[in-house]
Amino acid sequence: MMHRIDIISVQPKLMESPLNHSIVQRAKDKGIVEIVLHDLKQYGLGKYKQVDDTVYGGGAGMVIRCEPVFDCINALKSERKYDEIIYMCPDGEVYNQRTANQLSLKQNIIILCGHYKGIDQRIRDEIITKEISIGDYVLSGGELAAVVVADSICRLIPGVISDEESALTDSFQDGLLAPPVYTRPADYKGLKVPEVLQSGHFAKIAEWRENQALKITEERRPDLLE
Repeated sequence: MMHRIDIISVQPKLMESPLNHSIVQRAKDKGIVEIVLHDLKQYGLGKYKQVDDTVYGGGAGMVIRCEPVFDCINALKSERKYDEIIYMCPDGEVYNQRTANQLSLKQNIIILCGHYKGIDQRIRDEIITKEISIGDYVLSGGELAAVVVADSICRLIPGVISDEESALTDSFQDGLLAPPVYTRPADYKGLKVPEVLQSGHFAKIAEWRENQALKITEERRPDLLE
């Protein structure tokens, strides 16, 4: 099943590089994921393709208008059914691995990037099905946040990563941070890999990793254990 992510933005070029390399590009090359960037200004009003206007009631900043967003999203919806229409914004639900897992099961997703002072509330009320923030800070726009979401979704879709177990053992998949990992050499200038990892005893290795994950989570992110 082909997965499709449409991203709407006033600055789509900001996303071209990160979405054309590494795992995301691999997903596209395999025909597993299609990511399409849309320039909202193509749906802008008048000679200058206006997409924003001043705030009703006064105040600083500009707000994205209804017309360009409604027209763009309605055009996309006329071509296919979408499972989610996501708005990237500072006051949305804080993104986590559970949400990434849920979104990776969706076939078609639209991501609308916030910009300026935000979007007209009527867009949020009438079109948006999910609002997401990637953290308690403000970016210049939702483009980088949209890339984060797209990347996290793509790597979870079966067939994208050759070793699918790798994605399933990432941090947060089981509610814990990942345990330490090591590779060759076993002894680097007196710094040694834990003996249990070299033992070949998979049950003991699994127990060690679980204990380490719990220890690290307790130290660094005790809130995850609550």
